[in-house]
Amino acid sequence: MIQRRKCSAEYTRETVAMLETAGVTVRPLATELGIGAKTLGRWRRERRQEPPAAFRGPGKPRDEEVVRLKRELARVTKARDFGGEAAAFFACGSR
Repeated sequence: MIQRRKCSAEYTRETVAMLETAGVTVRPLATELGIGAKTLGRWRRERRQEPPAAFRGPGKPRDEEVVRLKRELARVTKARDFGGEAAAFFACGSR
């Protein structure tokens, strides 16, 4: 059974860029790199279909910000609930 190689996104991006700038066809480049011609063709098709990045500057993606805010909300909620429980415990214990 043949084991599939996993290629990083950076490797595929560089390979497709090499294909487009070198002016060579898919088959010779694929044999030179040791990958299948169909695989290289698929990488090129997928790369062409990718939408261009709208923002390339430094910054946090929205998902990371949402995760951070959820963690902070959970921490603050826990502290608030603990404070109320502690007050109720000490109020009942002093009778």
